[in-house]
Amino acid sequence: MADHDPRDTLIDTIEQGKRLIRLGGDKGLSLAERLAERINRLAWRTPLHGLRLNGKHPLKLIAVPDDPIFGDPVRGSAMLDGRIEWMGEARAIAEIDFARPDWSNAFAEYLHSFAWLRDLSSAATRAQGAPIAEGLMRAWLARHGENVSQPAWRADMLGRRILFWSAHAPLILSSADLVYRSSVLNALARGARHLDSSAEKLPPGAGRVAAWCGVTMAGLLIAGGEPRQQGGEAGLQRALATAIFPDGGNVQRSAAAQLDLIALLTLLREGYAARRLEPPAFVGEALARLVPALLAVMHGDRAMSSWQGGGPMTADAIAAVIDASGVRARPLRQARDWGYQRISAAQGVLIFDAAPPPVARLVEGGCGSTLAFEFSEGPVRLIVNCGGARAIARSVADRLAEGLRTTAAHSTLVVGDSNSTAIHSDGTLGKGVVEVELSRQESETSSRIEASHDGYARRFGFIHRRQLVLASDGRDLRGDDMLLPVGRRSRRGATPFAVRFHLGLGVEATPTTDGMAALLRVPGGALWQFRCRGGTLAIDDSLWVDGTGTAHPTRQLVIVGEAPAGGASVSWVLKRAR
Repeated sequence: MADHDPRDTLIDTIEQGKRLIRLGGDKGLSLAERLAERINRLAWRTPLHGLRLNGKHPLKLIAVPDDPIFGDPVRGSAMLDGRIEWMGEARAIAEIDFARPDWSNAFAEYLHSFAWLRDLSSAATRAQGAPIAEGLMRAWLARHGENVSQPAWRADMLGRRILFWSAHAPLILSSADLVYRSSVLNALARGARHLDSSAEKLPPGAGRVAAWCGVTMAGLLIAGGEPRQQGGEAGLQRALATAIFPDGGNVQRSAAAQLDLIALLTLLREGYAARRLEPPAFVGEALARLVPALLAVMHGDRAMSSWQGGGPMTADAIAAVIDASGVRARPLRQARDWGYQRISAAQGVLIFDAAPPPVARLVEGGCGSTLAFEFSEGPVRLIVNCGGARAIARSVADRLAEGLRTTAAHSTLVVGDSNSTAIHSDGTLGKGVVEVELSRQESETSSRIEASHDGYARRFGFIHRRQLVLASDGRDLRGDDMLLPVGRRSRRGATPFAVRFHLGLGVEATPTTDGMAALLRVPGGALWQFRCRGGTLAIDDSLWVDGTGTAHPTRQLVIVGEAPAGGASVSWVLKRAR
């Protein structure tokens, strides 16, 4: 079903000159902020902080909330077989040694957050799963129950752990060993006390929201927790205000973070249900904004497009979160602050990044993807971004994973083999795109988006302007990529450029003899024709990271050319032949 309704034309049209500006985007944490963060971590080791964590040992949880989100049964079954798996990395459960970690950061987060409890519960009965969960819990408590250190006690990790411990308490508290049960409950209470003073110190985004969700859940479920609950709700409301744009998108500009926020709030809401309390109104209001924005970056295969280092994830995993949220909505066509524009025409879906990249201090692993797009017809993805820089399996070399962050790993124009926004080795983004100018118009016959960015202005003296027009039948997509001279910088000679179109998995490309076109045969047998003007068309190797973090070899169309001082223009069309 098309997203566009002719009656919405006036609402959906963005006036010419609408600008999105990246304020302070190329600056990470200041020296003073980094020192403060370091001092704060060192303070965790002091006796004074240890005293702050002491308090009354809870005897039990007031209630046990449900986890409304179904986990991954494949990972759960692996745990029944004695292995814990995450994104291509696996360890024998019997050999897990928290004192000598030999795993990746991603695997560490999966372990320390106890997110694996959700997967285990999806494949095991309580009798089957409890011994496994208890064994891992005992090992974790022996190393980290009293030892406050990174990453186990990082505020966002701790918040998630409290949520999972609460929702899966039957798996970790089934033992008749009263000393063990007391240790688990005391670890939960100590974690809540730690969060009381550390949640607000996280940068805005999903991590801070996770921390405050943990504070609030602890307040709901530990006896005498009403003051903590009230403080947690106030902190959560502040965190959501800084994490979510008015249009419902998140400040990290990450589809994966969007799904994470929905899952966090959905799980927290179950804590109120277990207590037979109404959650604060702002929780439901946030979910009502988050879900339509997430749907805006999803294709016809019900999986996400690939932005800011994330992959599509699996359709089942996404559906589990959206269904659990209880929000029923249509995709948001225009997330003007979040920056993703969506055009849906018949079976065609176009998703376009029309905003500056996220602010450096808010995200690690960000990408230079401004003015990139993805395009699909029904369940078939034709044009994609490589994706997966932060979600790729451990088996892939780190250097390749970093390469997936580059502008060249996205379906957009690249000048001088350079990124439109600088990418730093520490995971942050540097200087580049500051301002994006955007306009959008709808008509009965087509939808048009035109946008430009200044990421190449300082280095090469060009503005990149891209216009995309999708016909109302979804079978004809036309584009113009222009390099417009700007400033007074003297340019000697021509500047090389390339316009890249990464092809979806299974799309076969055959060049024509004139070197200006290619035939694309997609899974299912449909045939599309791609033709360009203003450069020479080549077909090169590429890759695409799927929903499980696995990289697949694919192909890409590349229009290459050189821009003289006066600029250059490339026109192209992607049209369904049959």
